[in-house]
Amino acid sequence: MVVMPVLFTSARELERHINRLEVHYLAGHEGEVHFALLSDWTDSATESAPGDDALFASATDGIARLNARYGPAPGGARFLLLHRRRIWNESQRMWIGWERKRGKLHELNRLLRGATDTSFLSMDGWPPEVPSGVRYVITLDADTRLPRGTVKRLVGKMAHPLNIPTLDPSNRRVVAGYAVLQPRVTPLFPSAREGSMFNQVFTSPSGLDPYAFAVSDVYQDLFGEGSYIGKGIYDVDAFETALEGRIPESTLLSHDLLEGIFARSGLLSDIEVVEEFPSRYDVATARQHRWARGDWQLLPWIFGRDAKSGKVAIPPIGRWKMLDNLRRTLSAPAAFVALLVGWTLPADAALFWTGFVVATFAVPPLLAPFGGILPRASGISQRRHWRGVGVDFGLASLQITFTLAVLAHQAWLMADAVTRTLSRLYLSRQRLLEWTDAASLTSRTALDARAFYRLMTGGIALAAVA
Repeated sequence: MVVMPVLFTSARELERHINRLEVHYLAGHEGEVHFALLSDWTDSATESAPGDDALFASATDGIARLNARYGPAPGGARFLLLHRRRIWNESQRMWIGWERKRGKLHELNRLLRGATDTSFLSMDGWPPEVPSGVRYVITLDADTRLPRGTVKRLVGKMAHPLNIPTLDPSNRRVVAGYAVLQPRVTPLFPSAREGSMFNQVFTSPSGLDPYAFAVSDVYQDLFGEGSYIGKGIYDVDAFETALEGRIPESTLLSHDLLEGIFARSGLLSDIEVVEEFPSRYDVATARQHRWARGDWQLLPWIFGRDAKSGKVAIPPIGRWKMLDNLRRTLSAPAAFVALLVGWTLPADAALFWTGFVVATFAVPPLLAPFGGILPRASGISQRRHWRGVGVDFGLASLQITFTLAVLAHQAWLMADAVTRTLSRLYLSRQRLLEWTDAASLTSRTALDARAFYRLMTGGIALAAVA
């Protein structure tokens, strides 16, 4: 089953989700494959909100339209709508879909294995019907594109005898094979008509996305385990067994890495999915802030112990991955503080120290352009080769300049995410599941200079202090 966990925010976004589900079908419908919208309503102060029924009816009609157009699969309806009711969440003080995306997938797994007490809605009062015998689930975000033939290749990799998951019965952790396989994620190249300059610069081959264009992964190469980032294929039974009862409610916003540690994730560097990159800085920073909060919410897990056995719950390589994510969130604040400290030194030392700090984030974007100076193929004209090298250096220069320009704001953003998360984690225990979808951010933020100055107030204050 190919599933898209989504939120119903508007009729326009809903139609976009249904169209994307149809495109997924056209890209890989060979065999017994089913396609489902795994959906929630947006958060609300009440259990139901105006417009809920209209959106649910539109989604039902859209799925029925797809089933009428393409016909059933061997195991039943080809397209499914699996929509959940809101449940009161005390820490959020709101009615939300239970446990957000993690809850969607957990309840889906239980539904596929016959559970009747999930929060999925049905129009006739009965639990929704799902095909029997679903062995694998491929989960994709709303902005993920599935290249043609990817479904068959993912299933082939998962079913390979060397990848079949083996669970350790003592700690219920996959110790051989993989319960989840993560394909390579490539950012979508924007067209000149669709993309902003920010979008075009940061989706280039020398962009800053740590998951883009990976042909290997140090964790996979050295330890046989990759990092799960929420898009991939998993074995329903092994995945659910490895995670059952491990995560307390209302504690985790970013759950993918933790799930990949217990279920053992592998990287498929020869299979890729394509993901849209935010075209605006404000949307990108909101995503960064959410990721940073999610990473720091994993802090109790790094050295936490299993309640039953008393043993450290996370293996060493898993703890290192979590610590490395925390290190990444502290890079911008550390660079900013390092610059301030360096500027208190005598002039020559301050100049040298400033160059060193700038080089730490200027060198990585320049590696690809320098690596491309020597032609990798024969028969390329000098003019074409050097034009390409010039474009690469131009993009790298834009990335470095932009990174310097927003360093103060990035430092403020990450410091705010860390401080906010620690206070919620150890003091208030509230709003740990705070999350806003990209569609809502895009629609509500103005695009004038005044709005961006308000958005970046903290960074402007830090810059003034500097």
